[in-house]
Amino acid sequence: MKKIALLGATGSIGTSTVDVVTAYPDLFQIVSLTFHSNSEKGAALIELLKPSYVGVGSEKIKTELHNRFPEIEFGVGEEGMVRAATLEEVDVVLTAVSGSVGLKPTMAAIEVRKDIALANKETLVMAGYWVMEAARKNNVSILPVDSEHSAIFQCLEGQQKGNLKELVITASGGSFRDLTREELKSVTLEQALNHPNWSMGKKITIDSATMMNKGLEVIEAHWLFGTDYDKIKVVLHKESIVHSMIVLKDGAYLAQLGPSDMREPIQYALTYPTRLPIQNEKPFDLSQIGQLNFEPMDFDRFPMLALAFLVGKKGGAYPTVYNAANEIAANAFIDGKISYLQIEEFVKKAVWNYTETNDVTLEEVIAIDKQTRTIVERWIKEEGLL
Repeated sequence: MKKIALLGATGSIGTSTVDVVTAYPDLFQIVSLTFHSNSEKGAALIELLKPSYVGVGSEKIKTELHNRFPEIEFGVGEEGMVRAATLEEVDVVLTAVSGSVGLKPTMAAIEVRKDIALANKETLVMAGYWVMEAARKNNVSILPVDSEHSAIFQCLEGQQKGNLKELVITASGGSFRDLTREELKSVTLEQALNHPNWSMGKKITIDSATMMNKGLEVIEAHWLFGTDYDKIKVVLHKESIVHSMIVLKDGAYLAQLGPSDMREPIQYALTYPTRLPIQNEKPFDLSQIGQLNFEPMDFDRFPMLALAFLVGKKGGAYPTVYNAANEIAANAFIDGKISYLQIEEFVKKAVWNYTETNDVTLEEVIAIDKQTRTIVERWIKEEGLL
């Protein structure tokens, strides 16, 4: 029985994780979970999973749910997530929250030697050096849950590190992949949330459209697989059938293919190195798909992806600034405070306004993250929808 802490239980990854766990109740148990504000869905998960600990986003939700479930221990905010991730009985922490809030509970779990199933890109984008060092020091496995990184992880199995030539991350192109820069000036939130291939939360769907999501994946891949940025490529693959590939030095391409179903990478992270059948498997037949298409990535069309390579190579807190500015700007677009193209403008402005002269510590990175958010929020108030 593998005992799981599920951080971000009511999101799309959390929902798929619950499907995996409930399909194999003799193998998995969610002993702690967290969610931010969806108390109705959270209460249903408590009824279903009967965890011993639940972290929530506010004291109000804690009081409501504690009255309903007096036998369960509740916590609030960041402290609640850390507690959920570090319970003694937990074997693996599945970090499925979105944004920088995933960093502290993930680091806390690593420090007490919990394995990590990672679906939170920002943890490695902000603090990849410190996270990977802590994992090595504590002999902790970090198993990727993102479909792209899981695909690379699976393709690398059994390969000698010296055989690798490059990683190839595939990108769907998001909701606006067929629009020109000019056409992007008037797009709406409703259009942005209409992803052609995947069903995801609002923030990650916006990030997919701007290609910010792919930029974060590039930085994450650098840390997960110890690969130089010059050996990481991104290609446009609209079908989302090939989840990613590796290229070996003899020219061989190894690819991982499958339906758009997040249960597969989630389940593999929880069962590695064993494989189990996916319950209620989605139909998948390459002969019915017919053909797969690949196109070179247009960095002029998707400047956020080009910027990811730049901040990744600069290192230090530059990726932190890049991510923090985007979190504020993308949510401002969702809230109707800025236009779609202003997301890019605020992220670029934050990066260009940041200067780093000395090596930074993890504590300084966390402080820079907060400072960047404050600055970008001020800019949005001053310049939004101009």
